[in-house]
Amino acid sequence: MIPVSILTGFLGSGKTTLLGYLLRQPEFSRTAVIINEFGEIGLDHELVEASDDSVIELTTGCLCCKVRTDLTQTLQGLLRRLDEDTSTPFDRIVIETSGLADPAPILHTLMTNSELAGRLALGGVVTTIDAVTGAGTLEREEVSQKQVAIADRIVLTKLDLAGAAKPELRRRLAALNAGAPVLRATCGQVDASILFGADFRDKQTASFEVHSWLAEDAQGHSHARHDADIKTYAIVRGEPIRAVTLTLFLETLAEHCGADLLRVKGIVNLVESPDRPAVIHGVQHVFHAPAWLERWPSDDRRSRIVFITRRIPQCWIEVLLDAIGAEVADVTH
Repeated sequence: MIPVSILTGFLGSGKTTLLGYLLRQPEFSRTAVIINEFGEIGLDHELVEASDDSVIELTTGCLCCKVRTDLTQTLQGLLRRLDEDTSTPFDRIVIETSGLADPAPILHTLMTNSELAGRLALGGVVTTIDAVTGAGTLEREEVSQKQVAIADRIVLTKLDLAGAAKPELRRRLAALNAGAPVLRATCGQVDASILFGADFRDKQTASFEVHSWLAEDAQGHSHARHDADIKTYAIVRGEPIRAVTLTLFLETLAEHCGADLLRVKGIVNLVESPDRPAVIHGVQHVFHAPAWLERWPSDDRRSRIVFITRRIPQCWIEVLLDAIGAEVADVTH
C-alpha cells in the first residue's frame, strides 16, 4: 500500500516552502507530488526540470503532476506509469491542496474509490498555519478553520518572523483541534520523520495516533470546545459497546449528519472483542471499516470517540448513542 498524505493550509501559510524542504530530504526521494495547478505551487526553480507533460521529474528524483480533470484520474495515471515502469519509482504520494480548498473531498476520494483502495492508503493530513497572520485568518476564513479541524499534524510556519506563536493563536488551534500535535517549522524546515504518518490501519501507527487523538481526554473527562460553528468533543463510555450498536450509530450519523461531520476518530471497546480494541475513522458521510489493534495501548479500556463537527451538539450525539444501545439491548435480551 502506498500512503497518500495531504498538505493543506490557507493562502500564504508556507505550504510551498515546507514542501520544497521535504523534497530535498533523503527520506522523501521517492515521492510523487500532486497539485491543483502547477503554476500555483511555485516550487523553487532549482527543483523543476522543464516539461510540457502533466507529470514532470524533479531534480530530486521525485515526480510532480497537476490535476487536469479530477483527482481519481490523476492518481490512476500515476499508478499506471508506476506499473508500466515509465516513470520514476515512488513509494509515497503527497497532495498539496489549493490554499482555498476544503480537504474533505480529497479524503472522500481516497476512502471511497474501489479502484484506488487496494493500492493507496490515507497517510494523514498536515495543515500549515502562519504564525504571523494565522489568528486573523482563522477569525475570518471558515475554510482555514476546517483545514485545522481535520488535521493530524499542525505546522506553525514563519516563526523566524513572528518569534513565537501568539497565545491567542495557540488557544485557537487547541479549540479547533486539541488532538493534533503542533510542530514548529523554521524557514520551512521541520522534522520530516514525524510529519506524515503511515496508513492509520497499520497497528503500530494506529496505537500512536490513538494517544494523539485522545490527548485532550488525558484526565478522563470530555470537554466541549467551541470556535464559531466548529465544535470538538469526546464521547466516553466505560461499558463495552456491542458491535451492532456501533454500526447502527455510525450509519445514522453518516445518513443524517454527513456534511457536518468534519472528522470522527476513536478507539472502541466492543463486547465481542474485549482484548482487541477497534479503531474507527470517518470523514463526513464516509467511514473506514474498523482497524483492530493487537492489544490496548494503555490500561484505560474505555471507549473514546473524538468528534469534530459543525453545528452538531454533543448532547445529541450522546443521546443517539444511548438510544441505539438501549434498543439493541432490548432486542438481544
